Amino acid sequence: MNNILLCGVGGQGTVLASKLIAFAAMERGDSVRTSETIGMSQRGGCVVSHVRAGKDINSPMLPKGSADMIIAFEPAEAVRNISYLKRGGTVIVNKKAVKPVTASLTGSSYDGSEALAYLSENVEKLVVIDGDEICAKCGSPKVLNIALLAAAAKTGALGMTLEELKNAIQKRIPEKFRELNLRAVELA
Repeated sequence: MNNILLCGVGGQGTVLASKLIAFAAMERGDSVRTSETIGMSQRGGCVVSHVRAGKDINSPMLPKGSADMIIAFEPAEAVRNISYLKRGGTVIVNKKAVKPVTASLTGSSYDGSEALAYLSENVEKLVVIDGDEICAKCGSPKVLNIALLAAAAKTGALGMTLEELKNAIQKRIPEKFRELNLRAVELA
């Protein structure tokens, strides 16, 4: 069984990323269960998706301490969800922080550096990507989710190969956005 937790902020493409992982697993013949907690996502709130793929899956929700991988679209969200990561699990995180509304209102200087430092001290297998750089090279901020999935696939711990990701993009992404998303796979 493969347990993946995706976490981010509304509008970053977290739910689509989880759907692509699930699609690739179903194409392989695995049973898949997913669950999303969307909350105030349209207002910049937290989004968490659970994806479980394998043979005998009884629940879509990951138990704490069972995630093979956490794909975090934002550093503080990775820290907030770290209790789901199993010992020896992998974390893929975008280095750009998204300042929460509460931090903006209080004048906080949150930039994600403390969260990244915490992760580097507490996660054995950590991959930090520069999502802004990849998005800039692609010419669109809308490919962050694909860049994170490609980085995750490259580790071998995602349970999805780059070829399976490309296949999912070909079959699940509207034609006018396919080349853009395939470019993000290559740049990640």
